[in-house]
Amino acid sequence: MRRFHYNHLKLRNKLIVIYIVCVFIPIVLTNVLFYNVTTNNIKRQKSADAGQAVIQLKNELGVLIDDAAGIAYLYAFDRSLNNHLNMEYSTYDRYIESLNTIKNIFNRSDKEYKMISSAKILTDNPTILASGNIINLDAAAKDTDWYRYVKNLNNAYPNLYVTATEMSVIQKITDNQGQDYEHIVKIDLNMEYVKQLLSLSRFDGDIYFIDPGHTVRFSNVPEVQQSEQPITIEGIELPHDVITIRETYQNSRYLGGWSLYGVLDEQKILSEVRQSGQFILWFALINFLVPTIIIMLLSRSIHSRIKNILLHMKRVKGKNFEPVPYYLERDEIGELAVEFNRMIERIKNLIDDVYVADIQKKELEIRQRQAQLHALHSQINPHFLFNALETIRMRSLIKGEAETAKTIQNMAKIFRKSISWKRSFVTIREEIELIESFLEIQKYRFANKLQYQISVEEALKETLIPKMTFLPFVENASIHGIENNPGIGFITIQIARSGEQIVFVIADNGMGMSEEKVQELHQYFIEDDSMGESVGMKNVYTRLKICYGDEFTYAIESGVGQGTRITLRLPIREDV
Repeated sequence: MRRFHYNHLKLRNKLIVIYIVCVFIPIVLTNVLFYNVTTNNIKRQKSADAGQAVIQLKNELGVLIDDAAGIAYLYAFDRSLNNHLNMEYSTYDRYIESLNTIKNIFNRSDKEYKMISSAKILTDNPTILASGNIINLDAAAKDTDWYRYVKNLNNAYPNLYVTATEMSVIQKITDNQGQDYEHIVKIDLNMEYVKQLLSLSRFDGDIYFIDPGHTVRFSNVPEVQQSEQPITIEGIELPHDVITIRETYQNSRYLGGWSLYGVLDEQKILSEVRQSGQFILWFALINFLVPTIIIMLLSRSIHSRIKNILLHMKRVKGKNFEPVPYYLERDEIGELAVEFNRMIERIKNLIDDVYVADIQKKELEIRQRQAQLHALHSQINPHFLFNALETIRMRSLIKGEAETAKTIQNMAKIFRKSISWKRSFVTIREEIELIESFLEIQKYRFANKLQYQISVEEALKETLIPKMTFLPFVENASIHGIENNPGIGFITIQIARSGEQIVFVIADNGMGMSEEKVQELHQYFIEDDSMGESVGMKNVYTRLKICYGDEFTYAIESGVGQGTRITLRLPIREDV
């Protein structure tokens, strides 16, 4: 089956693809994203504004109740008022005289006439005459719902009493001294002011003031406010796409459990955006139309002229060297037509003058290369060297020189793997086999002067690493570290896993290096381009940096007469 490639498409189809990918899809996506982002931003902004409006309304209502409760506190704990209410008056003049001493305490409630419709003190003291803010707590008053409501409540603080038509703050006046009469402060809020707060709120939707029992008490919705039956929050009819905001009074002594419930119709707040949809549509059509016309004109110019050049190229195959008509175009197609005309002119000259001689020259070069190839085939085959080393090893075994035979076997193994390894990566097990062969040869050289120990974590033996990663460091340790050591040289090699890294550690007890020499070696690895004595290790450093980048790290620890310890850290890769 023929594999698809974009070079197989005709130029016209490529231009159509360019149009769809670079014009049509981007314009559609841009307009859709623009519309969605604009809608979401407006929705988010409207929701934030609505939330702030609900919070502001909540605070205004809270301040209204707190002010009314403050006046109730003022009356309830005013000692002179309490004395006035509990005193028994024998004459009218005596009562008027006492009333004049307390009339100033009603100034605050009188000043709050916008928020408070009335501030009354009801008392069942029969010697007190009803006048101004003080009225009698008679049997009719005690038969009211609000009196029965407050009768069973705590007297320590004001209580909120709400019906469909009124909202009051009520508190009993007690002096804790066994008073004979009952006194009640009743602050009636101005309901027109409450309705005005709801209707003039910055909240652009329906607002509901809900009691702890989930019943709607007040609202800016006329149908709800005029309903004779109580409406619960579950009974509110919500629009299809709705945004709801609820703010509850959490720490209020008087409004605990009350909440403001705001309802926004998403269709209304997004109406302006959706009205602009027609403008977006016209804008998209213009974006489609203008690029389409430009692309059609340019594609026609490109397609027709290239097709004309292609027609003349096909004629060249039939030995028709007619030049392409050229009209002094300066673009790449015009340059292509000029070069094509030059090419066919040169082809005609080559055919007439040079072609035959060039063929003869090429045939001679081919014969020369064939002769060189035969000469290469006649050179020594590497297998001849392997066979020769094997013959020497067998002769050594026959003569009883087992150690020499083993050394020759290790040399042949190293030679064979250095030639036969065509992969860039090998397993750690293969690398260790090569290291062991090298160290055995070194032991043969140094007799009993060299000892080594290799420890490899079993789970890492089949892990792939760049070939000959560790061998140059082993060679450096055996030659520079052990060769000049007068005592017995000992090399330890450890390969283990640490997290997602392979940790290779090689240590020797050789001559070691000074701190200056270690820094010089670091500098040589990183910057120096020249080839020094440690070219093998520099080669490994360069290859590992290419393979792993900054994931490869190394460390050198050494001191004069204290040996050397080199640590390499490589990342474990599964995709090599």
